[in-house]
Amino acid sequence: MTATAQAAARATELREALDQHNYRYYVLDEPSIPDAEYDRLFRELQAIEAAHPQLVTADSPTQRVGGAPLSAFAEVRHEVPMLSLGNAFDEQSMRDFDRRVREGLDLPAGDLFGGGAEIDYCCEPKLDGLAVSILYEQGQLVRAATRGDGSTGEDITTNVRTIRNVPLKLRGKDWPDVLEVRGEVFISKAGFAALNERQREAGGKTFANPRNAAAGSLRQLDSTITASRPLEFCCYGIGRVDGALPETQTAVLEQLREWGLTISRELKLATGVDACLAYYEDIGNRRADLDYEIDGVVFKVNALAQQRELGFRAREPRWAIAHKFPALEEVTELLDVEFQVGRTGAVTPVARLKPVQVAGVTVSNATLHNMDEVARLGVMIGDHVIIRRAGDVIPQVMQVVPERRPADARPVVIPETCPVCGSAVERTQLVKRGKGGQSVSEGSVYRCVGRLTCQAQLKQSIIHFVSRRALDIDGLGEKIVEQLVDTGLVSSPADLFSLTYEQVIDLEGFAELSTKNLLSAIQDSKRPTLARFIYALGIPDAGEETAKLLARALGSLARISRALPEVLVYLPDVGLEVAHEIHSFFADDHNQTVISQLLDRGLELQEEGNVAAEFAASVSFAEFIARLNIPHVAKTGAERLANAFGSLSALIAADWLELKQVERFTDKAQQSLLAYFRDDEQREQALAIEAQLRDFGMHWDSPKAEVADDQPLTGQTWVLTGTLETFSRDVAKEHLESLGAKVAGSVSAKTHCLVAGPGAGSKLTKAEQLGVTVWDEAKLLDMLREQGIQP
Repeated sequence: MTATAQAAARATELREALDQHNYRYYVLDEPSIPDAEYDRLFRELQAIEAAHPQLVTADSPTQRVGGAPLSAFAEVRHEVPMLSLGNAFDEQSMRDFDRRVREGLDLPAGDLFGGGAEIDYCCEPKLDGLAVSILYEQGQLVRAATRGDGSTGEDITTNVRTIRNVPLKLRGKDWPDVLEVRGEVFISKAGFAALNERQREAGGKTFANPRNAAAGSLRQLDSTITASRPLEFCCYGIGRVDGALPETQTAVLEQLREWGLTISRELKLATGVDACLAYYEDIGNRRADLDYEIDGVVFKVNALAQQRELGFRAREPRWAIAHKFPALEEVTELLDVEFQVGRTGAVTPVARLKPVQVAGVTVSNATLHNMDEVARLGVMIGDHVIIRRAGDVIPQVMQVVPERRPADARPVVIPETCPVCGSAVERTQLVKRGKGGQSVSEGSVYRCVGRLTCQAQLKQSIIHFVSRRALDIDGLGEKIVEQLVDTGLVSSPADLFSLTYEQVIDLEGFAELSTKNLLSAIQDSKRPTLARFIYALGIPDAGEETAKLLARALGSLARISRALPEVLVYLPDVGLEVAHEIHSFFADDHNQTVISQLLDRGLELQEEGNVAAEFAASVSFAEFIARLNIPHVAKTGAERLANAFGSLSALIAADWLELKQVERFTDKAQQSLLAYFRDDEQREQALAIEAQLRDFGMHWDSPKAEVADDQPLTGQTWVLTGTLETFSRDVAKEHLESLGAKVAGSVSAKTHCLVAGPGAGSKLTKAEQLGVTVWDEAKLLDMLREQGIQP
């Protein structure tokens, strides 16, 4: 076999493998290889095609990068019009639709003795994206178009080819000679957040909502821009078909799924209008938890023969309807902007609005996030603005209606002093650290510098300190904390443990029993775990999971409180900025005083011990050198230095001649290394980091510890959903983690077990689709008791 023939065979093999992995990832949601392995196969195919351009095929996974910019979109006339759907906004409209369907099919109506014939309906969420048509001939993608006016759309073939879950060639066989599929192009919530973050970092314009982002991305004349956007496609129907397909809507969609097209995971068959209304209510309840935006539910008569019999009227089919959710967006007037002060001192603008109904709830306040967002929106007091509310998410101002701006509109100005305590308000600074040193830029957050002398910060800090996931002091709600602060009884979390019976009983709403209960709850909280205590301190940017990691990894408050940022970053998922926040918190004199007072007043931290066995001697000398961020000394160079010198002292003492002996260590790297250690401050810092690694037992010369792997759930990922009756999900999570499990918030193919209580929704559905083991609460309780845990 010639070299070219071998390359062709390998290219075919790689394309088939990549197509299979794409199908498992996007359609089945069952990834079979890590992303890194997929990338390796993809790069290998790219290399073969670059060396042998004649082997490139139109359906190759490498052909999704976009092409040369277009001057304009060509027109496409739809052979089968892409019609809009009629809308239902309430239950009666749905019942009227069902009645019209049954009458149109001349089916028996209900009477006093029965409900009459019932129709099977195909049910799926109505995605909030952009409708497109994709045409396949002989299984190959040949054209894609927007809906346009329903009769004529725009040719967006080049752009649609860049969408990762759109097959360039259909899987399997026996497809119709011509198959036009129709569906929605959209951007998931996570993809939208990531896209806007990238736009902000690049100084570009952010998008108001996922639908606008999807539409704007799909209509780019430069398809390389489209290729960089996180677009997805979900198929919901067909247009022109030259060939045979199943005779029901759901069976057609399942067949399209077999051919590699993504369909809704919420697809369901419902018999009768009552089942449709139940589906609508269920999806509505789970709407905020879905990975994508929806604005309603689409119901279609399932039998295609019945669809043909019902036909069309005007611009919409008689056999389908969109049952819309209440509007998530409304226009109202921005009356004023006030500034709230949070636990960390962040001064946040809040919009005061003329009350308006949004998604069935009266909204009078909305978040503006920060002053950068105010500037991006260009919002002024007096403007008419679009407000958006999704599920239980805090309403937010999405955009301004500029044509309705009044002549007396006023700019939004950040106060120079704190609206609560009068202390100065300062803009935060962002410090970016790298091999070239550090750079300082302005952050998006303004902070009151008054700290705990500011009552707003003090109140929020104490509310956090006593919260359920922190010290969990029952009976200390927000109103009581406010009383304690306002009366001067509490000026720091430590003061809670000095409260007396006489002080508490004089508070509004307290009697003898409630006073004793509160004081008893405070006493009962004096033995928190180290993780809970760290979380309760309220370290900026360090949440509950970070607190658990610090406690598990470093083992004691003493180590955590003096850990250098450069040591903290050796812990998984701790970046340098968070590490500096942790270090700065414990270096602060006031925080040190409060922690000392808490310990002096009887707090006894539980579960303290040694550095976790997995972190003992976990830092290699090569990794240490690489993390010093010496310019021109990368990972490979660090490994060569580590092999050549073996210790930091030897490396510091090395001269240029010794460095010359290091294999493939460039002159530029040598000069940079020598200059680094000639700097007294940098040299002493490196020695200090090494000394702490040695002190903590993490140093490369430290004794290794045996990592116990005898916890029964080690390596397993569990998910909790629904309502548990014996204990809360938080308590269940703690029990599972104590047995070595990782408790995640979402279901994937890697999930070991889902525990589902009453009210379980989309997570249970996804687990069943993926074949994940599902337990009820009783089975979980049995397992915990077998492990010696008495719930």
